[in-house]
Amino acid sequence: MVSVSTVAAEVAMTPVHITRSLVGRWSVPKGKPPLFLFGFNPWKTFMVDWFPDYDVRFVPMKVWPIDFEINWRWQILADRRSRVLAWQYKGLPKVKAFCARHGVPFHFVEDGFIRSVSLGALKAPPLSLVFDSKDMFFNANEPTDLEAILATYDFDADPVLMARSRAVIARLLSSRLSKYNSAVAVDIEAVLGPKDRKRVLVVGQVERDASIRYGSLQPYTNNDLVWTARRENPDAQVIYKPHPEVMQGTAEALSDPELVSEAAQILRQDISLADALDSADHVYTITSLSGFEALLRGIKVTTLGCPFYSGWGLTDDRQPNDRRHRRLTVEQIFAASYILYPRYFDPVARQPVEIEGALDILADMRTRTLAEGEGGGRCAGTGQGAPSPIRAG
Repeated sequence: MVSVSTVAAEVAMTPVHITRSLVGRWSVPKGKPPLFLFGFNPWKTFMVDWFPDYDVRFVPMKVWPIDFEINWRWQILADRRSRVLAWQYKGLPKVKAFCARHGVPFHFVEDGFIRSVSLGALKAPPLSLVFDSKDMFFNANEPTDLEAILATYDFDADPVLMARSRAVIARLLSSRLSKYNSAVAVDIEAVLGPKDRKRVLVVGQVERDASIRYGSLQPYTNNDLVWTARRENPDAQVIYKPHPEVMQGTAEALSDPELVSEAAQILRQDISLADALDSADHVYTITSLSGFEALLRGIKVTTLGCPFYSGWGLTDDRQPNDRRHRRLTVEQIFAASYILYPRYFDPVARQPVEIEGALDILADMRTRTLAEGEGGGRCAGTGQGAPSPIRAG
């Protein structure tokens, strides 16, 4: 709670802020241009490395509207070179509209699709970020920059991009890298047993996640997803993979996996997504990126919500999107979402890289993490010292 004395002090400084703003707006800019970060946790100091040519200023996470009006708005307006970034929707809702009115460049920010070895919840810095001037890429209710690329980019006229897309996909699949890469690698056949019928993988999500809230019209839970997969595939082997953050205890599960133990085999160990997808014939998800990684492997995908990769003719969509009419290939969606849309950064050299360089860095990080014993190792089934990764339903 903001104290009365703090508010009074800021109000007293308002004339000073306004004066500096008016003078600064029409003065010759000096020093680095300011970059204001709204909704960024204080630990995300990596943003200073991402923007070395800017004076990066972290706005307090819980800035009040009155504090914005009497302080931050004037700081932003004090330099006509100001830019504003907001992490997801964690900044003040009014900031985007304010920037639009005053001609201040504004972008939403979120982790990219190739992120790190450890989870973001464990404060691992990202190798990639996405910047969207319209909205968050997972918001199916509004147009986004990513959706615009997917809807309008002339992929046929860019054979170099498409060749690059195919090459990076092949490299991504052969390296078995994913968005997160801290999970234990296993021999999935030793875990699940011989495959004698259709195998359906249900990929769980953090149920409080914004990608479900803004990407799905219905408030589905992971258990809803499991029961849908079971009803539609009564004779299949249904496997449920909870989200890594839930398994590692950094995110709360809103639905109890035990309640679907009769409908599916539950993976109890956080195994890699690549291993989980190895023998899958069909993947069910709400809005997870895992669905797109399944498409890269030629696996059928059913989406209950509307993630960025649905609605383009590749997925079994349960939530149509009237803005998406184009038919795209998986290589075209990959080119848009992994090459054209994100930015990549080497956290050691502290310089921008392309996706190919990011994959090199991530592979090296994973190798070193495994060698240090932080990310587990490859085990066959329930290898010595490893907990049983599944429970049969």
